[in-house]
Amino acid sequence: MKPLYFMFFFAAVSGFSVHAQTKTFTLTEKISESPKANYQLASRFSPAKLKKIVYSTSVDPHWLKLSNRFWYVYETPAGKQWYMVDPAAKSKKAIFNLANLAAEITTIVRDPFDAQHLPIEELKFSKDEKSITFELKSTIEELKKDRKDKKAADSMQKKVFFFNYDIASAKLTEVPNYTKPKAKPSWGSVAPDSSAIIFSRNYNLYWMDKANYIKAVKNEEDSTIVEHQLTKDGVKFYAYGSDGDGENNEENEKNNKKRRRAYVLWSPNSKYFVLNREDSRKVKDLWVINNTAAGRPTLETYKYQMPGEKEAPIDEILLFNFQAKTYKKLNISAFKDQSVSLWGAPSLNKDRDNEFRPSVWLGNDSKIYFSRTSRDLKRIDVCMVDINTEKVSPLIDERFNTYVEINRPGLVNDGKEIIHWSERDGWAHFYLFDANGKLKNQITKGAFHCENIVNIDQKNRVLYFTANGREAKEDPYYLHLYRINFDGSGMKLLNPGDFDHAINMNDEAKYFVNNFSRVNSVPKSQLMDGNGNKVMDLETADLSLLMAAGYKFPEPFKVKADDGITDLYGVMYKPFDFDPAKKYPIIEYVYPGPQTEAVNKSFTKSMDNTDRLAQLGYIVISIGNRGGNPARSKWYHTFGYGNLRDYGLADKKVAIEQLADKYSFIDISRVGITGHSGGGFMSTAAMLVYPDFFKVAVSKAGNHDNSIYNRWWSEKHHGVKEIVSAKGDTTFKYNIDKNPEIAKNLKGHLMIMTGDIDNNVHPANTIRLANALMKAGKRFEFVILPGQRHGFGDLTEYAFWKLADHFNKYLIGDFTQPDQVDILEIDREQERNGKSGG
Repeated sequence: MKPLYFMFFFAAVSGFSVHAQTKTFTLTEKISESPKANYQLASRFSPAKLKKIVYSTSVDPHWLKLSNRFWYVYETPAGKQWYMVDPAAKSKKAIFNLANLAAEITTIVRDPFDAQHLPIEELKFSKDEKSITFELKSTIEELKKDRKDKKAADSMQKKVFFFNYDIASAKLTEVPNYTKPKAKPSWGSVAPDSSAIIFSRNYNLYWMDKANYIKAVKNEEDSTIVEHQLTKDGVKFYAYGSDGDGENNEENEKNNKKRRRAYVLWSPNSKYFVLNREDSRKVKDLWVINNTAAGRPTLETYKYQMPGEKEAPIDEILLFNFQAKTYKKLNISAFKDQSVSLWGAPSLNKDRDNEFRPSVWLGNDSKIYFSRTSRDLKRIDVCMVDINTEKVSPLIDERFNTYVEINRPGLVNDGKEIIHWSERDGWAHFYLFDANGKLKNQITKGAFHCENIVNIDQKNRVLYFTANGREAKEDPYYLHLYRINFDGSGMKLLNPGDFDHAINMNDEAKYFVNNFSRVNSVPKSQLMDGNGNKVMDLETADLSLLMAAGYKFPEPFKVKADDGITDLYGVMYKPFDFDPAKKYPIIEYVYPGPQTEAVNKSFTKSMDNTDRLAQLGYIVISIGNRGGNPARSKWYHTFGYGNLRDYGLADKKVAIEQLADKYSFIDISRVGITGHSGGGFMSTAAMLVYPDFFKVAVSKAGNHDNSIYNRWWSEKHHGVKEIVSAKGDTTFKYNIDKNPEIAKNLKGHLMIMTGDIDNNVHPANTIRLANALMKAGKRFEFVILPGQRHGFGDLTEYAFWKLADHFNKYLIGDFTQPDQVDILEIDREQERNGKSGG
């Protein structure tokens, strides 16, 4: 008797029918009846297409210096418009009459423009804030200033026109003979008084004065530039400033003699600066090879300390007396293998458009503040350096039995008081200390999480800050702005509403822009005053084109964790052609944390892992887990401490079970899971820990073997044991469960992906997993993305469609389309003129 598969083949070739049991059918008819993934619907919501139907969703204010006014640009399907807002007058006005402006520019440039298509760039206000300058690129070809031969490659450029616009008179003037200035060099650290610029070259520090810096901005190769060397003993991996990490062997050799960034912080009076110098020479090397580089494959060598390794970098803080051109290494030692962090002063919002703004240290002319952290991350000291004596004084200490975290403190009256963020009572709150580190009082209290200092009103002793989890009957992750007196009294919510909020406050704390939305609401923007009163509505995002394309908002939900007590918050994404009578496979998009959770709280234009994936024919969910987002209690955040492989899996599984009990359209027999990085690790772990529940996974760039992931993340979130011998020697012991150890458990269909030059989660993580799976005799799919880092770069779309194909085959049962759908074609758009575009 012939096998059935042979009979199918024969029928397909000959056209005859096959009689199987009592049913007669042709193979062609059978294929047409097989389940189909909706590739077409998913393709309509690619990132490239979303850019053409979703425009601005928030107001990003540029606060002016001479008043409380600000300007912003907002784009809708009708085009861009530039607005000026005067909070005191409660007015919002268009800066330009775009039709008139387009006509004037067309007359001057001789290129056609209209009100909807004005490519204005580099808009800046004059110092008196009465006029505006901006640039506009034309179609005119011109020779670059530093080139002589028009025929040489890359010698021509599009001519840029420069305009001045008087706001009061609406008069437009072309600035003749304009040469577009080069952007501020990335290597220059400019002193606050602009007298000197610090940079590094060949691992050492150099400086130049303002006049020579201006020359360098115009032409870095100018032979008349005068620069001065400050240090002479810098070497690779013990450099003053950049040491070329992230460059391959060819780039490193070429760039060594060029100017590089030095990462210094200046004193406000420009007399001193500090530098965090790291000695990584003993840290072991790691490598990636770029096989797709032009010419020969290139090798990138970098320092990478893995968990438990004794070869650790040594952090130093160097204090430079710039006037004397001398420096000293400060005595900051407290813990073995400690790390240090120098804090920069918070930037003023009104300085955002000043590309030459200086990097200033947190402190004043005589004091610097920094933190030092033990290797096991259970001890942190907030320290102060006295510039005059060079004495290092620990002011505030944090001690915990799991890892400790810290934020930049807020200084009151040049450090006479310090506002300190801490989780010492199990929740993140603010505390007020005096200049010597003595606790005066706890400012905020309660079962909620404080996030960031937004502003400090020193005169009225008021703290403005963001927090979440305080408002009853809201998703606890929704962020709000509050104000409170230093003594803990008078706490007030400034932007109420059951939404996730993002705020931007002016430096005087008189006004703030309040952007708010949920995953299932249209984003809106308001202007509020410092007391929480609405001044005016600014914008409501125009999602009309998105809705016309068939978009439907996802649905937030809440379930219980595996303990039956802890609330977990998630979002459900359905196909836009959803039929409640159907049964759908379910896919869980995961990122386990602990630094965040992959659960959107506000409307987002990024839809690949959720909305777009659902359109293929799935219910897609994202949900938190104990041990995830830090924006809850310390208990919730550190739940996975000591069990970094399995800690979130039970919550992910029970969430699907609860949803399947509630909704008949979820088919719990067809469960998939996917994620990137930590989510890649977690999605594979789910397949191996619960092999009968999770049937299909796509695991991208996963840290499957955390013993070879970086020390900072692995030791922090899993824990490392500090062992002190009887002689006083200190060593560190690290042990962790890994995915390759349980590769033998695989039952379902697993696809693993990695970029081959991923210098964050090294490809060895995925390769070691593949090795273990092969030795266990397991079938799986392995995708290498050539020339790609951790985020997959220009192969992100390819990775998405490979992911889609895998789920479509093994969850939907569509084995036909994945082999027939052209990945380039499905992403290509057909323009109105009939020409293909992408």
